[in-house]
Amino acid sequence: MPRRVVTATLIGNFTEWFDFAVYGAVAVTLGRVFFPATDSVVSLLASLAVFGVAYVFRPLGGALLGSVGDRYGRRVALSAAVLGISVATTLIAVLPSYATIGFWAPLLLVLLRCVQGLSAGGEWTGASAFLAEYAPPDRRGARAALISASGGLAIVAGTVLVLLLESTLDPAQMQSWGWRLPFLLAAPLGLTGLYLRLRLEETPVYQQLQAQDGVSSSPLRDTLRTERRNLLVAFACAAITGVGFYYLATYFANAMSVDGSRRTALLVSSAALLVYVVLCPLAGRLSDRIGRRPVYVGAALAHAVLAVPVLLLIGSGSPWAAFLGMCLFAVPQAGLNVMSSIVLVELFPARTRSSGAAVAFSLGAGPIAGTAPLVAAALAAGTGSPLAPALYLASIALVIGLVLAKVLPETAGRSLTDDTHPARVAGTT
Repeated sequence: MPRRVVTATLIGNFTEWFDFAVYGAVAVTLGRVFFPATDSVVSLLASLAVFGVAYVFRPLGGALLGSVGDRYGRRVALSAAVLGISVATTLIAVLPSYATIGFWAPLLLVLLRCVQGLSAGGEWTGASAFLAEYAPPDRRGARAALISASGGLAIVAGTVLVLLLESTLDPAQMQSWGWRLPFLLAAPLGLTGLYLRLRLEETPVYQQLQAQDGVSSSPLRDTLRTERRNLLVAFACAAITGVGFYYLATYFANAMSVDGSRRTALLVSSAALLVYVVLCPLAGRLSDRIGRRPVYVGAALAHAVLAVPVLLLIGSGSPWAAFLGMCLFAVPQAGLNVMSSIVLVELFPARTRSSGAAVAFSLGAGPIAGTAPLVAAALAAGTGSPLAPALYLASIALVIGLVLAKVLPETAGRSLTDDTHPARVAGTT
């Protein structure tokens, strides 16, 4: 695979998750800047609510950009995604505060978050499809692992950058202009990504589809009509993957910082994410050897088993115990995330691949998984038990793991150019 293909594909995914990490890390500051209130908790909740708006718009973005990818090409959809994410993020960096323009400040912030959500809706699966359609059949899992690994690296980079700024600047400087610096990085990242993606050729799979006059004029409608079963399977895959990833990327640090310092919690979480990044290529290679089904089902059931002991370690008060717990959790989560990157691509035929994968992933990883950290925090606060979020995760993982054991097809080795047959469901002919 040409190196330029890998670089151009990963840079947009990196930009998306870098923004995710930065917004979460500066949420308290953004609450003060855009949502002034006498109660700091109200400001923070308003900022987090705006953060969640992007997840509401992800399914719409998945439908829109997925259709673009099937009708006009994977390269066009990827270019549109990175342009939307980078422009919206850069504009957030230069937004005037509430003190300057009043009500327009939070309104513009909400609108830009909507644009980010629309753009992100087609980024993950679009990038996964692009790499998979370039990769040799026996290396698709390894190539898809790069998508998952780049997302983890982006979160670490965004979190560490914010921590460095908070260590260097005083609170007044951070609230005045310091928080803007990480968002401004979206401009060079986005321009570089757009330039690289526009120079790419279409994937060999899409070129063959064009040559055979097989491009669908209404891919979303075709997907909903002919791929309903695969959509449901892909939705279940995305849901458990997303719930687990948002626990690892956000909730664990919040759960740890209840009794400790926020800085220590974020550093421990970032170190565990680096372990996750290293594990992603191993998970991809393993799936190329033994198949997607055993990795996916095994990882989901492992979450069900590990949820309670992992939360006990994280809540123990020891940073080292918390790090151990997060690393244990990262092992199956790497398997889930990498499998999500490749299985959702392999499930759908070439003519509806972008639409099917993007819609299913956005619905599962958006409204369902995106609310998981909030639900976990509410359960912990409402019950007074730190185990309630663990039981919530374990329940989801167990149910979906058993469902996937029944219905998930083995997609490894399936031809990505064969547009005539659906993936076989395990146990059927």
